[in-house]
Amino acid sequence: SLAMGYLLHMKSDKQNWISPSAENVRAQIYSLLRAWGMSESQSTLSADVMVDTDLSGVDSHGVSMLKTYNEFRISGRLNLNAEPKVINDRGVTALVDADAGLGHAAAVMGMRMAIERAQSFGVGMVCVRNSHHFGAAGYYVRMAAEAGFVGLCTSSTRSMNTVPTRGQQALLGTNPIAFAAPAKRHPPFVLDMATSSVAANKVRVYELRGDPIPSGWVTDEKGQPVTDSSQAMTIIFDATKSQGGGLSPLGGTQETGGHKGYGLAMMVHILGGTLSGSSFSPIRVKTQRPQDPDNLGHFFCVIDPAVFRDPDDFKDDLDAVIDVLHGTPAADPSQKVLVHGELEEQSRQDRQANGIPMPPALAEQIRQLCEQVKVPYLLA
Repeated sequence: SLAMGYLLHMKSDKQNWISPSAENVRAQIYSLLRAWGMSESQSTLSADVMVDTDLSGVDSHGVSMLKTYNEFRISGRLNLNAEPKVINDRGVTALVDADAGLGHAAAVMGMRMAIERAQSFGVGMVCVRNSHHFGAAGYYVRMAAEAGFVGLCTSSTRSMNTVPTRGQQALLGTNPIAFAAPAKRHPPFVLDMATSSVAANKVRVYELRGDPIPSGWVTDEKGQPVTDSSQAMTIIFDATKSQGGGLSPLGGTQETGGHKGYGLAMMVHILGGTLSGSSFSPIRVKTQRPQDPDNLGHFFCVIDPAVFRDPDDFKDDLDAVIDVLHGTPAADPSQKVLVHGELEEQSRQDRQANGIPMPPALAEQIRQLCEQVKVPYLLA
């Protein structure tokens, strides 16, 4: 999952880090979004999703995104007065227009609608179009699991940072997919993953920490691994660069299964982007102006296990599966076998109690954003 790689690779040297409480981080996000002109309801939903993401240990998709969102705001591409609305409702399915706003609130709306339809019909599917970045997909499928349902979420992406198998130039995004299912004794199973080798913003986290990235995450224009995090950031994010290279698909090269990650990335885009009528970045950027919205798309599917069997029996069986996996002899006795979602749950418990760790570079970014719009800095 997104958090798993971060937690396993974190350094112990945090001498200059700060650890503000989740309440302070939420208040800081909310105050900045409101100062930028976003409505109270949109700011509240966005702050809730972002701080939960940081609590989950997914530091690449929470408060660290504020700098990027501010760039969206300044360019004019982000509609701060957005009012998502339903434009096509056929009972089991619906289509939502996010009105070019930040993606969190529109995605919450889409997942809530999918859950409501599953409650009525056993299944619900909702697409969102004309949206922007919506944070970590895992947040939304957890909504479904908490309601007792199975949830699936995919999203198209803005960035072109992942090289298709056999290619030299980055054309795809990280194209995330998330899936969740409720258990009874155990926390929900929650898979939240990029279909690239790693989420692009995780490279940003490593750069903020001054750490090298693992070999295999990023390749240069010759297909060679890049481990310097600053060089990797240039390859992935510098829109003026002429060289090729980028993130590798999940699995790496074709010989190690990268074509499977490439196929998953296409599936994600078809569901989140093509089905919703949203754009494909390599086509959009040919005519996109700085002030034009990204027009991202999201897909939400919710299934009530009761349409197939007794929901309690479903949860009991999932518990039994997880028990078997937990009982697997560990290759390293100090690292027991887990299932997806458990590291994030551990992180939420730890960070609720001890605060959200933040490197100095990120804290300074937030301080500067606060100074720009004259709101109090709350993370000290």
